[in-house]
Amino acid sequence: MRKIIVFGIIILTLTGFLINHSRANAEPSHTAIFVAGQMTYTADGLAKAMDAETFIENDRTFVPVRYLALALGIPDENIVWSSSSQTVTLSDTDLTVSAAVGNSTLYVNKQTLKMDVAPLLRNGRTYLPARYIAEAFGYTVDWRQATQSVLIGPAGNLPQPSQGEAALLPAVGSYENLKELLENSQVRNGAVRDIFTGAVNMPLTTTQESKAAGAPEAASDSGAADYSRTNVQVEGVDEADIVKTDGSYIYQVNRERIIIAKAYPPEDMSIISTLDYADKSFSPTEIYVDNTYLVVIGSTSRYYPPLYKMDGGVSSDMMPYNYQGNNVKAIIYNIENKSSIKQVRELELNGSYVSSRKTGNSLYLIANKNIYFYSGREIGEPKPMYRDTAAGNSFVEIDYPDIKCFPDFTEPSYLIVAGLNLDNPGEAASVSSYLGSGQNIYASTETLYVAVTSYNYHIWQPVVPLIAPEIWPSYDTSKTRVYKFGMDDGRLTYKASGEVPGTILNQFSMDEYAEFFRIATTSGEVWRSDEFTSKNNVYVLDSSLNIAGKIEGIAPGEQIYSVRFAGGRAYMVTFKTVDPFFVLDLHDPYHPAILGALKIPGYSDYLHPYDENHIIGFGKDTVEMGTKGWGGDSMAFYMGMKMAIFDVSDVSSPVQMFTEKIGDRGTDSELLRNHKALLFSRDKNLLSFPVRVMKVQGGTSTSGMPVPEYGAFSFQGAYVYNIDLVNGFALKGRITHLTSEDYLKAGNYWYNSDRDIQRILYIDDALYTLSQGMIKANSLSDLTELNKVDVK
Repeated sequence: MRKIIVFGIIILTLTGFLINHSRANAEPSHTAIFVAGQMTYTADGLAKAMDAETFIENDRTFVPVRYLALALGIPDENIVWSSSSQTVTLSDTDLTVSAAVGNSTLYVNKQTLKMDVAPLLRNGRTYLPARYIAEAFGYTVDWRQATQSVLIGPAGNLPQPSQGEAALLPAVGSYENLKELLENSQVRNGAVRDIFTGAVNMPLTTTQESKAAGAPEAASDSGAADYSRTNVQVEGVDEADIVKTDGSYIYQVNRERIIIAKAYPPEDMSIISTLDYADKSFSPTEIYVDNTYLVVIGSTSRYYPPLYKMDGGVSSDMMPYNYQGNNVKAIIYNIENKSSIKQVRELELNGSYVSSRKTGNSLYLIANKNIYFYSGREIGEPKPMYRDTAAGNSFVEIDYPDIKCFPDFTEPSYLIVAGLNLDNPGEAASVSSYLGSGQNIYASTETLYVAVTSYNYHIWQPVVPLIAPEIWPSYDTSKTRVYKFGMDDGRLTYKASGEVPGTILNQFSMDEYAEFFRIATTSGEVWRSDEFTSKNNVYVLDSSLNIAGKIEGIAPGEQIYSVRFAGGRAYMVTFKTVDPFFVLDLHDPYHPAILGALKIPGYSDYLHPYDENHIIGFGKDTVEMGTKGWGGDSMAFYMGMKMAIFDVSDVSSPVQMFTEKIGDRGTDSELLRNHKALLFSRDKNLLSFPVRVMKVQGGTSTSGMPVPEYGAFSFQGAYVYNIDLVNGFALKGRITHLTSEDYLKAGNYWYNSDRDIQRILYIDDALYTLSQGMIKANSLSDLTELNKVDVK
């Protein structure tokens, strides 16, 4: 009796052999790529799903036999398994290949060949040596150590290293294949997508909130006025923000509008123009500004037809009505004539905004498009779309053959990346789509990296521990995948992908230096005290995103709170009850090392370079109390805001030179979550940021208290400091937009209002503070108020 084999594994051997046979028909015509550790493979350039993962063991790469056979053009009906003899037979036209479990003899028609490994059974599946099988059918087999890839194809038709990683990225190809890939992803990741919110409900864990942070010193121009710019991570790579200035005008995202104010000189300050989107179904969120262009990025809504049409009708339980979906849109204006601002073009991507970057006149925009997919149902709006007014006003669907697939993507989503040159408004944007998603973005002047974390938990664990964590079942370690794109004159080109253990905190967990990519991760869980407790790591990846060097197991039991890469060094802050500040040497990418560490109370959420030997930390002060947490460890509680200057001149012994504390428990600043809220100029000895201050009446005391007391609302506005390496932090003054009546009404708490200061900038000798309700100018020398304009 013949049985079609459904599951089986092939072992790839790294030694080849020759078979003398003649095939009148069916010459080798297919190509395939299997990558160790992945459950997707490439067949004739298309992404295909598998139900078993490839892996390496004892210098052999184990590959599912059924999928290899399919990749070679052998259909299921020609894959036969005999349970009595434990033999698998593959046949194609004039060729039959068979092998038995435990026997190293391979039968190819009437020839008998000896293999260096015997077929075996494992977990109810059959394993065969892949090279022998593929070569028996006339194919060439190659192994790529750099990418851990098995390449199979006709002689002379294997992907060559010179073709780059982009040549190895497969396409989705068709609607039916898309459904198979999504089915596989749903099983593989154990995630259920919420149809209404697009959220992924992961078993057993909540994803760590990504916290934005840090950047180098604000740059200045030498034009008509010296002015500050947005605090960005990489010099020469601009990041969008809610406020920008060109040295004469201030541009602000303000309640569904863009406000343009003549700011300099401050005595002539006035609002000269408003771009109002209240009735245009567009909500602006961030902007870019240069001497010629204003780019407004925001979200827009459009209605879609009902999802999940089944059997000629609409499913009664899954959105049987038109539903609203969001797109990300960039509107570009020419602002050379401020009295006559003209819209140049629009670029709209189907999905939600991930991030963007601007280098020179090139703009890059990234979006995630959720795919609403449930097993057994049709896909609602299965193709990603975009609209580029340089090419027309209609939406353009990206067809399946043009959609590439990230192997083992983690979420049912499309990543859409787009680029354009602002100086060429008639040139169509470069838009491409990938089956996969992105969470955090890092960009250098020539390369963009997209990172996404895969949470692979397979065994249930209670949210509230009912038994000792030490005896809970183990689970797979989370991993972060990184996708690399080249940036060139408004065009994005996929280059490579890589993977590291653990999760990242934010964009500052990533960096590029001397053609190497560095990434810091946390693996495990901080509340555990067994081998699965949290550990922190730094990985250095080469230009192909293969791991070249690593430091693992830093500060067990703690997690990363902030990271800053600076040339050949990295600075890392971890925390549980105290703040270890680590200095890492990354000059040799193949042998990174820890140079020194400093343990102090508190923690830093954001690290900012003062110069090459000094780092400024912004975070919270903490106090360790007698309260015990899980596992019996003492617990530390955050208090007020804390700043510190670290001297790393002696890398083996970093020193905390100066500290400054603001307020009591409950004090907070957007700076701790968003680096763009910081204004810093070393040349001007200037440091400023918005802060909400909470104070405990009568002073802070923790004596006899299980938890420190929260403070009452005291202040909201900008703290302005003089900063240098002689005196440290010297408070120059505070600026607020709140009235005395506001403070009287506040009581113990304060919630966001349109008079909360959000950004601070300078133009020449004037300091400007911006809230949604006011723009105020003060003298930079003594903070004397110069002028203010109400924004209504």
